[in-house]
Amino acid sequence: MSKTKADDLCQVRCFNTELVTQIRETLPSEDTLEEMMVIFGVLADRSRVKILYALRNGDELCVCDIAAMLNVKIATASHHLRKMRDLKLLKYRNDGKLAYYSLKDRRVTDILSYSLQELI
Repeated sequence: MSKTKADDLCQVRCFNTELVTQIRETLPSEDTLEEMMVIFGVLADRSRVKILYALRNGDELCVCDIAAMLNVKIATASHHLRKMRDLKLLKYRNDGKLAYYSLKDRRVTDILSYSLQELI
């Protein structure tokens, strides 16, 4: 007898309602989930991960140094930095003609560090 797609589906709406209720009560808030989606969205881009990695130790880098590190145009680096700043992951300051960026907090670098430990 061959299986059909329908064989893999549950035939009831909810089997373990008590467990489902318990899990629902422990889910993060919608705002927290939104913040998580933002962070993971940023981490889905190779250049942004490199930038975050470069800033992970509390370093402060100017846009031109980040562009040199990535081997891209300053406008491209600036675009990535502005996006992460708009998402409240980075902070910046101007010093004359230079714009310096650093991490706003450790959330993202903690995720990076954990990921690297698991991969190495």
